Amino acid sequence: MESRLKVLGHPVHPMLVMFPVALLVTTVLFDVIDTVGGPDFLGEVAYWNLTVGLVGGLLAAGAGLFDLLAIPSGTRAKRVALTHAAANVAVILLFAAVWAVRLNADSRAAGGALIAIEVVGLGILGVSAWLGGELVDRLGVGVDRDAHLDAPSSLRSGGAAGTRIGESR
Repeated sequence: MESRLKVLGHPVHPMLVMFPVALLVTTVLFDVIDTVGGPDFLGEVAYWNLTVGLVGGLLAAGAGLFDLLAIPSGTRAKRVALTHAAANVAVILLFAAVWAVRLNADSRAAGGALIAIEVVGLGILGVSAWLGGELVDRLGVGVDRDAHLDAPSSLRSGGAAGTRIGESR
């Protein structure tokens, strides 16, 4: 099933996913280091990583929704995609709760309870990332219908991007 939202022939959702994942992971790492006695500025950096990670997560979710809605009902892919989406919503909500607490606090640093919530969020994010890989690698969601080892560049002009050499659409 080919992705519905593309830029220059490539699906947008996987392009956007890497940024919030990396930012949320570094949020937790910086918070842990800050809590165990690292430099004071790491709590502030973690807060801003969290802020940008949440914005990026919402953008990635919006792009993913286009593909989710295109998956046929009653398929394993739809069930996996709904679980993937639900896990991502849970991650966004957990990290948004941490962000809201930190926004209203005197210090942007996280404490033990907030870090525990972040770690739970990362665990769910790991499961969700695996489900995303399952969608692409096993179920072919977001994969160009003409993908193969010798497919031409997606930048090829004439609207024939992805067409095998010698074939027409």
